[in-house]
Amino acid sequence: MPTTSEQKSFVVPKELHGRPLDGALRTLASLSWGDARHLIERGKISVSGKIVTQIDRRLRQGDQIDLRPNAPRPKIGNVLERSALVYVDPHIVVVNKPAGISTVPFEPGERGTLDQLVAALLPRARSKGPPTSLGVVQRLDRETSGVLVFARTFSAKKILAAQLRAHTVHRLYQAIVHGSLEKQVFRSYLVPNRGDKLRGTSRFGGEGQLAVTHVAPIRRLAGATLVTCQLETGRTHQIRIHLSEAGHPIVGERVYMKNFTGRAVTAPRLMLHAAELGFIHPATG
Repeated sequence: MPTTSEQKSFVVPKELHGRPLDGALRTLASLSWGDARHLIERGKISVSGKIVTQIDRRLRQGDQIDLRPNAPRPKIGNVLERSALVYVDPHIVVVNKPAGISTVPFEPGERGTLDQLVAALLPRARSKGPPTSLGVVQRLDRETSGVLVFARTFSAKKILAAQLRAHTVHRLYQAIVHGSLEKQVFRSYLVPNRGDKLRGTSRFGGEGQLAVTHVAPIRRLAGATLVTCQLETGRTHQIRIHLSEAGHPIVGERVYMKNFTGRAVTAPRLMLHAAELGFIHPATG
């Protein structure tokens, strides 16, 4: 990622006309997909003088892109409805996360993240003072929607984390993927850099972390398939990587599309949703 003092400006050439901002920035500034997206989402990129935080903003030939790593993060107006709290008790809170909200802060001082929004909705221990902080047990990608659990006590956090490590937590996702996909199990070892600066399957046998995903079709769509994805393990971007490497990237995917040669189906967001979550309650059993 560019250093904090490195400012750059680019003019969008003819060949990048109509391209989304993250892809154009990746090309012009020689960045990875992840770095380009983080800069945009953190308000470090402006187009023709206006800060843009939408990674898929389409560009025009002649637009000026300014990269300012020192720019302050813009204020975030994320709002979470109380109906998003699926289950609440003194030990845990289960939330239905909307797409477009980060689970936890990516950088110091970031506001509007899910843990902060949930804490603000919960009853406070005192009539005055800030909301109680939540224990982070699991995370969902910013663009992924669905259910996840936060701990409200240190004991609950330890017990839930142990269940995750033991792979006894039930996690079922739904996704819309490109093409026609049959029922199968993906099993590979994931590394932070598979050779193209992206997370992916290791080329050297058992190097990396074991990742296992069970996939089954629900419904055939036009050029796509609605599927369920059940996790045995919970590695970063596991579902996205397995489906992409199999030639069936998730619709709305922007990072793991490099080797996809089929006809891309457009979508306003990543079509991935955490539909089911099951665990043993850390206090009641």
